[in-house]
Amino acid sequence: MIRKLLATGSVLAAMAATPAMAADISACLITKTDTNPFFVKMKEGATAKAEELGIELKSFAGKVDGDHETQVAAIETCIADGAKGILLTASDTSSIVPAVQQARDNGLLVIALDTPLNPIDSADATFATDNFLAGELIGKWAAGSLGDEAANAKIAMLDLAISQPTVGVLRDQGFLQGFGIDLGDPNKWGDETDPRIVGNDVTQGNEEGGRRAMENLLAQDPMINVVYTINEPAAAGAYEALKAIGRENDVLIVSVDGGCPGVQNVKDGVIGATSQQYPLLMASLGIEAIKEWADNGNKPEPTPGKDFFDTGVALVTDKPVDGVDSIDTAEGTNLCWG
Repeated sequence: MIRKLLATGSVLAAMAATPAMAADISACLITKTDTNPFFVKMKEGATAKAEELGIELKSFAGKVDGDHETQVAAIETCIADGAKGILLTASDTSSIVPAVQQARDNGLLVIALDTPLNPIDSADATFATDNFLAGELIGKWAAGSLGDEAANAKIAMLDLAISQPTVGVLRDQGFLQGFGIDLGDPNKWGDETDPRIVGNDVTQGNEEGGRRAMENLLAQDPMINVVYTINEPAAAGAYEALKAIGRENDVLIVSVDGGCPGVQNVKDGVIGATSQQYPLLMASLGIEAIKEWADNGNKPEPTPGKDFFDTGVALVTDKPVDGVDSIDTAEGTNLCWG
């Protein structure tokens, strides 16, 4: 079952029309990095929609995932430039809040993309995957794939950053719940007591970090057989670490993103299953919302029953498990990051 929302204008349909107010509109996109393919696609979506709507878009990015200071400086630049709105994927979801409030106090609409702020209402709106559900889907798939052996799993948790941004917590905790592991405090990772968890390490969301984290956890237990990864670049790094010791074929790796390279890795057997997101949709909806804010002063509404606008998720695997909705890699390739 594909949960992708195809009616991209639906977020704006709930906004009441009022007389136009603005003619010249500028907006900012601030991502965690400009190298991760996920954020590259997000920028493509924002750029295309901005060109379509006649909006001037300025893009900023951290040097690496976790570069909070560069994101704060970008927000200050956007305020000074008179932007009408900011689309933000925050590296530090708590520490960024004062800068976001400064932007809102200056009349900018701030929309969090993919990564909710902490607290979530620190932004005017959030357009995101249901990241807990994304984690839960890969957790259910991994447990279902192992069957009775799930009771004897040895799990490596490859998280994002020590600062525990919300997106990383949600995916981690969703995976564990889906796998059938009791959570500690659901607002943080690493406090679970289930002996099946070998340990947590951080990857910074990139391949090098994924390999390093996998090596660290293999040193703790070389017989790890399930690997949760925050995203597909980290998964690729974990696979290389396993390949180096000849264990690439007997370990389940699961991930989140569903980018075209990641779907190809599922097809090739590098990743067993991944939860697919739709960053191009997130970004294009965000630009539409800034236009509506500039013209009519209306803010986007969340999905009914949620505190964010849900842009959809689908589990991608070529080895389906009974009771877990999924699509195959052919369909995942057609949909990747649309």
